[in-house]
Amino acid sequence: MTIDLNSDLGEGFGAWAMGDDDALLDIVTSANIACGFHAGDPSIMRRTCAMAVERGVRIGAHISYRDLAGFGRRAISMPAGQLTDECLYQIGALDGIARAAGDRVRYVKPHGALYNSAAEDADIAQAIAAAVATYGGLSLLGLPGSQHEAAAVAAGIDFHAEGFADRAYTPAGTLVSRSRPGSVLDSESAVAQAVSIASDGKARDVDGAAVAVPARSLCVHGDSPGAVAMARAIRSALTERGVELRAFA
Repeated sequence: MTIDLNSDLGEGFGAWAMGDDDALLDIVTSANIACGFHAGDPSIMRRTCAMAVERGVRIGAHISYRDLAGFGRRAISMPAGQLTDECLYQIGALDGIARAAGDRVRYVKPHGALYNSAAEDADIAQAIAAAVATYGGLSLLGLPGSQHEAAAVAAGIDFHAEGFADRAYTPAGTLVSRSRPGSVLDSESAVAQAVSIASDGKARDVDGAAVAVPARSLCVHGDSPGAVAMARAIRSALTERGVELRAFA
């Protein structure tokens, strides 16, 4: 069995840091790097890309609504063409920096509200897919069985299903809103969920029932409490069960 382990990185801004990117890049196999719209700036983007290349970690563009103040967790209404342009802008910015560091962007993963919107709204999913298809040579990482996946398939883009180690699931297989208590799992629960998804393709929803999560990649959020220790525990538990950690891109 093989699975990718990804994390959202480069999410500081100016003098403000978020998470321990240096430590997480020793654990994960793919890095979703913020492109400046919800977090990140040119210097942080360059530093994070350089560290990823040094460690052989695959680079993904973590695109978002233009929402620095809200950390990309607020949906912003705009015409589909504008959203495509804003996604394309972010991909190009990070890809230029990644190439200067000696690699390139391999895939795209929306962040926060854009991720959730793409899962449910066909127009938004298609706008993102249009940006990825226009740029070319990239795959998409997102929620399995969603509008995001349908739009990627329709556009001829390789889609890779993602599971979440540290987030609670609804019975429909979507993520529980961060506004609800228990939406972010503790370390012990996250380790158990990661092993279940990697081994059986299933997680437990908030009602305790099994929900299908056919993932090729597992996410552990870099801004979660104790993210580094959690990621280490997840990697260790997967390895002990014979699961090989390998980048999907």
